[in-house]
Amino acid sequence: EVQLVESGGGLAQAGGSLRLSCAASGFPFDDYAIGWFRQAPGKEREGVSCIGVSDGDENIFYENFAKGRFTISRDNAENRVYLQMNNLKPEDTATYYCAAERDNLGCTVIPGVYDYWGQGTQVTVSS
Repeated sequence: EVQLVESGGGLAQAGGSLRLSCAASGFPFDDYAIGWFRQAPGKEREGVSCIGVSDGDENIFYENFAKGRFTISRDNAENRVYLQMNNLKPEDTATYYCAAERDNLGCTVIPGVYDYWGQGTQVTVSS
């Protein structure tokens, strides 16, 4: 059974940090790019960051709002991907999802290309 399980969400103050984790199982993790997405109430799901099958700089992408504040990484030995979020802002409040895409060439934050999705973890940032 394919599973993606997010954890690490919660309540943070503006300027604070959270580290999200995505635990994967049931598919060959090493062959999949992993993306992080978020969805705020009343808004469409949007991409945050993604990482290809290896974590070289050429295989990592951040949306503009995440650059300089968020860091994505993966541990293929543990089948996990992390999203370190620093200097959080109230507008970062959303449900955060990880997703997996079979792709050996890089990664993208287009939701429609992803094969598997987690259930999400809530991040709330107070001002």
